[in-house]
Amino acid sequence: MPKMDILDVKGNVVGDVELSERVFGIEPNEPVVHEVVVALLANKRQGTKGTLTRSEVRGGGRKPWRQKGTGRARAGTSRSPLWIGGGVIFAPKSRDYSKKVNKKVRNLAMRSVFSAKAQDNELRVLDQLTMDAPKTKEMVGILSAINAPKALIVTAEKDDAVVRSANNIQKVATTTVSELNVYDMLKYDVLVMTKDALEKIEEVYA
Repeated sequence: MPKMDILDVKGNVVGDVELSERVFGIEPNEPVVHEVVVALLANKRQGTKGTLTRSEVRGGGRKPWRQKGTGRARAGTSRSPLWIGGGVIFAPKSRDYSKKVNKKVRNLAMRSVFSAKAQDNELRVLDQLTMDAPKTKEMVGILSAINAPKALIVTAEKDDAVVRSANNIQKVATTTVSELNVYDMLKYDVLVMTKDALEKIEEVYA
């Protein structure tokens, strides 16, 4: 099993932990990771564009003028696409861009990224991360001490003080184990997690 040093907020090694071979020691599967990232980005698309066809535009039920004798071209509705205020020919419509990914595939993608982070020394485990009050300067000091300038901080449960301390730091974000996803992990250079979060991750993905 791969081992990982446990650090305190000052960057000192205070112990070590054996990582789960199944979660942090597999051969990363890049095609699966790519599939899941594409699905995540597609699912973020709203697909809300849309215009009205002639049958959907309000009004236009009465024939504008009689068929013959006026000298004008015949017209059946004022909502014709040829008229101002009319419908649109071949109008673009809302579309569902979402892609379905099987649970086993998502699980494999997560374990692939966890393993890649561990193998590339882009994983940091903290014994704990608690703050009495939101302090950006203190959070910057912690990340500097553990050499994680561009980091995704993962906690077992949401901690408002930690979230607010990291909010104003560029290239740093926070999340919880339940909200963690492949795209966010790849977006940041270093994955920083508390020991509690690590235990929960191994429980979920092992």
